[in-house]
Amino acid sequence: MTVSTYPRINADRLMRKIMDLASIGAIEGGGCARLALTDDDAAGRDLVVAWMNELGLTVTTDVIGNVIGTWHIGTGASVMTGSHIDTVRTGGKYDGNLGVLAGLEVIQTLQENGIEPERPISVGFFTNEEGSRFAPDMLGSLVYVGGLPVEEALDIVGIDGARVGDELERIGYNGATPCPGFAPHSFVELHIEQGPVLEQTNMIIGAVTGVQGISWQEVTVLGQSNHAGTTPMNMRKDPGYVAAAIAVFLRGLATRYGGHQVCTVGKIDLFPNLINVIPAKAVLTVDIRNTDEQILRQAEKEFAEYLIEISHSEDVVVSTRYLARFEPVEFNADVVDLISSVAKTHTQSVVHMPSGAGHDAQMFARVCPSAMIFVPSVEGVSHNPSEFTSAEDIALGTNILLQVLCELAATKEFSQ
Repeated sequence: MTVSTYPRINADRLMRKIMDLASIGAIEGGGCARLALTDDDAAGRDLVVAWMNELGLTVTTDVIGNVIGTWHIGTGASVMTGSHIDTVRTGGKYDGNLGVLAGLEVIQTLQENGIEPERPISVGFFTNEEGSRFAPDMLGSLVYVGGLPVEEALDIVGIDGARVGDELERIGYNGATPCPGFAPHSFVELHIEQGPVLEQTNMIIGAVTGVQGISWQEVTVLGQSNHAGTTPMNMRKDPGYVAAAIAVFLRGLATRYGGHQVCTVGKIDLFPNLINVIPAKAVLTVDIRNTDEQILRQAEKEFAEYLIEISHSEDVVVSTRYLARFEPVEFNADVVDLISSVAKTHTQSVVHMPSGAGHDAQMFARVCPSAMIFVPSVEGVSHNPSEFTSAEDIALGTNILLQVLCELAATKEFSQ
């Protein structure tokens, strides 16, 4: 088929479903809060499963709560798409949700137009992609591909003290399908960029070449609680100061390294957290990322050395534990090139680019040829209620996804 013979998706229908899903867990400012395995996440899951059933898909739920809907057409291993529907506490309408609902729209469009791909098409949504309630992020897809034992994943305890296995049972998504799951023929994820690059370079479509490595750590600093007015500055063992110094150090490290190096202190808890008391303890999270594994390791090494240095100079005890650690991922060149070539039949505004955020596609790259399609995020804003991508860009990305999935279904082999 040529681009002119592929049907166009129903953009209005897709946008209605995006808004319907966004109404679950809606927060002030137009965003969503559906932390993984909460009641709102369960309600979102129920809605998407109902849409899968309306399309006549075979729907399975596995032991970590991943849901896969498959249109059993053609033969062989299925071509898979999808993403996640959990959000951060102050999330937007499009992050993750677009990739799942676009996949369903592709199937519905093909069904309505009597087009039968040469392979089955599967659409999945994967548990706890965000990692906001349970660490690590991409938990469901990591377990799906065999990167984390099921028993270990079920025993993870979240920021609110809840256990993954208990919450899956509570909301009714402790499925029976085993993990690791079946290896798809290929995997393509449509996603908003969540950054400013496409918009700033006047591009519309990103053919994503890979995902940068991620190092998440929790740092605990133990000092001495004391009176804020009577304790001289040179006699303090102050975890609050150390937490602030860590944030400043990481900002400086990222600036020195340049390139794709980013560092973030996203959460700081002080105890006892009183205005006139020097804290006894600080607990903070550290997020270090780079597209180059060797540079990422060097950044981690510098950070570890700095923690030793500041623990001595400030007379505090510092300990760390990893919450997540993923090496950079390179996507399959054939799939990236296919996305790029298909996109150029729709628009010339196409660029090859890496992803700064983690995605389920990076886990599937372990077991099958995988890649991603990016559409712009206005002003680069994401993980924020004001997150926005235009309906026109969403329709374009979904039409590209439709053609890519059909052409992948006709693909027999990939280069290594």
